Amino acid sequence: MSATGEQKPRVLVTGGAGYIGSHAVHALLDRGYPVSVVDNLVTGFRWAVPDRARFHEVDVADQARMEAILREDEIGGIMHFAGSVVVPESVENPLKYYRNNTAASRNLLEAAVAADIPHFIFSSTAATYGLAEVVPVTEDAPQRPINPYGASKLMTETMLRDAAAAQPFNFCALRYFNVAGADPEGRTGQSTAGATHLIKVACEAALGKRSHVAVFGTDYDTPDGTGVRDYIHVSDLVEAHVLALEWLRAHASQSLFMNAGYKRGFSVLEVLDSVERVSGRPIERRLESRRAGDPGELVSDNARIVRTLGWSPRYADLDMIVRHALSWEEALEARRS
Repeated sequence: MSATGEQKPRVLVTGGAGYIGSHAVHALLDRGYPVSVVDNLVTGFRWAVPDRARFHEVDVADQARMEAILREDEIGGIMHFAGSVVVPESVENPLKYYRNNTAASRNLLEAAVAADIPHFIFSSTAATYGLAEVVPVTEDAPQRPINPYGASKLMTETMLRDAAAAQPFNFCALRYFNVAGADPEGRTGQSTAGATHLIKVACEAALGKRSHVAVFGTDYDTPDGTGVRDYIHVSDLVEAHVLALEWLRAHASQSLFMNAGYKRGFSVLEVLDSVERVSGRPIERRLESRRAGDPGELVSDNARIVRTLGWSPRYADLDMIVRHALSWEEALEARRS
């Protein structure tokens, strides 16, 4: 129940036992939304889901079961995070990404339409832009993904656009830049073993859990030759999801495509410098060749999300992002020991 006495709709979070999804569950509960979570626990963790959320161990590709959950839980909106997210793996195993990201999303979307779900928020990606011609990248830039991960997400954006034109629901596709950090209260964080996110990898190296950090590509057309990315704190990102849901509820016939980033990029070497600075520990850097599917620079133009949602990031500081990630990594090590 909100302060105005309004009953907030129950939100279904797919992938709610995973990294970004678990943060979204906390953010929604903090704002008074009842939450249901669907996760097959292939990469997620049951302990990451708060007790206050209703949990279903189900694969989102199971259309019949998803439609039943949407009806039984009386869902009023979906935040869809479930999927596969490792760019190099998508190059090596593209069909996995078209199954887990595109085909599964299509099944979920049909279940949502059948159950008359009015609002759908999709976790898309800046990888849909491919090799951006102009940086920072606006939402109107050409979308020419250079890896199956980006292509699988772009296909889902297309399905959402087409379905919303034919059915009475609206959606927001948030194109994430590089998500990092952890919940400032220490409730959840990036917990997947063998993760490829640079800041997590660097924090593991700072704590002695990795011998080194590989720097993939030193000959990009960037100030220090290494790849430049726009790192966004996960808590700021999920706040954007909550604001997007509220916007969709107030604008029933309109949908959105929006970048989620800070309009500021940092190179791989700058990130490693930050982790060394925050942790007080040196990190061995091993220079390697570029990975397939990696653009040299990807930085957001975030004017649309700031203007449309009134989004005001609270954690737009690289050292703060690293500090929260490092604290979570230390807590995770204590949990595993």
